[in-house]
Formats: sequence, C-alpha cells, structure tokens
Amino acid sequence: MSHILRYLFFFLVVRPLSYVILGLNVRHAERLPKNGPAIIIANHNSHLDTLVLMSLLPLSVLPKLRPAAAGDYFLRNRWLAWFATEIIGIVPVARTQKGGNPLAGCFEVLRANDILILFPEGSRGEPERMQRLKQGISVIARKFPNAPITPVFLHGLGKSLPKGEVILIPHFCDVFVGKPIARTESNQDLIGTINDSLAALEKEGDFPAWE
Repeated sequence: MSHILRYLFFFLVVRPLSYVILGLNVRHAERLPKNGPAIIIANHNSHLDTLVLMSLLPLSVLPKLRPAAAGDYFLRNRWLAWFATEIIGIVPVARTQKGGNPLAGCFEVLRANDILILFPEGSRGEPERMQRLKQGISVIARKFPNAPITPVFLHGLGKSLPKGEVILIPHFCDVFVGKPIARTESNQDLIGTINDSLAALEKEGDFPAWE
C-alpha cells in the first residue's frame, strides 16, 4: 500500500509543486543516474530540496531513490517517521550517536544498487549560501568507488521555503545537473572537487556568488 501512496504523492503533489508552482527550470536532467549504485549530491537550503531532486527522475525510478536525512528530525514522532520512511523513502542518518556507524544506512542503499541522495553540507544553510562540506561523502565514496557521484546545484528553493519557515512562497527555481565527478584517492581532493563542481554549475546559471 505504501508504494502506491508514494507514487500518488509524487505524481499528484510533488510534480505539480515543482513544475507549476515553483516553475522549475532544469538543465541537463539527462545526466542524472537511472540505476544504482549511484550518488546524487546537492547544496541544501530547504526541505523542498529532496522533493525537487526526486521529481527530476522518472516515476519508474522512484523505488530506487533513497535520500539521506537526519534521523533525530524525521523520526521524532510516529506520523512523521511513517511519512518520511514510507512515502519519501529516507534513509535515516544519526547526527549524534554513541557507537555504531551513522552512515551504515547509506552503505546499505548502495549495496542494494539503489540511488543515494545526499547533501554533503549535512544540514540546511542560509538561502544561496554554501556551507563547508562534511567528510561523510568522502567516507562513502571510498567505500563505493564504482558508484558515480553526480553533482546538482539548486537555486531559489531556499527563498521558496527557507529553514524554519512553513509557508511556501512561489519563486522561480533552477536546477543544474553536472557531469559525474572524477574520483581521487584523497578525501580532501574529493571535497575540493565537489566544491568546484557546484561552483561551476552556479556560474553556469549566472547566479550571485556564494558569500
């Protein structure tokens, strides 16, 4: 039953929201992976980010899409946990954990040949301002060297639904999909390459520079 509700939610709610209300402009959507194991990364300013990223791919790919999300936020009550896990399909990440590996769920997604959606900043930042990337993506990339990493730059979603707000403000939004990122042995090099890739996509859209 949940998978039917998931399809209906994305078909009847998310796609109209993305393409009609937000007037989404997407470039190079064909670069997005249709099969796993694969990783999609993006900058993060809004709760809309996950929904928009998932709307970019055909509905037939929906069962394979697993966005990483903060377990302490999305599992904080029974109803939100059900919606987040059964309808959105999140893989919970423990931001504060004693023992165990907080990225274990992400590893399972890729072992299952699914597509992991990840925000390397770790949490939502101020609209159109890039935060420092965390090392989690490097750990995942080192463990799954054959999973391509596709960068996506999102613009405008942080203005439509900023962090801490609950009222949606219609605002034209843009999505730029980059080519898969070249892999290196160095964690720091990978973080730098991701930063460069997202900055290049931002420049392609001729948006104001990050501060």
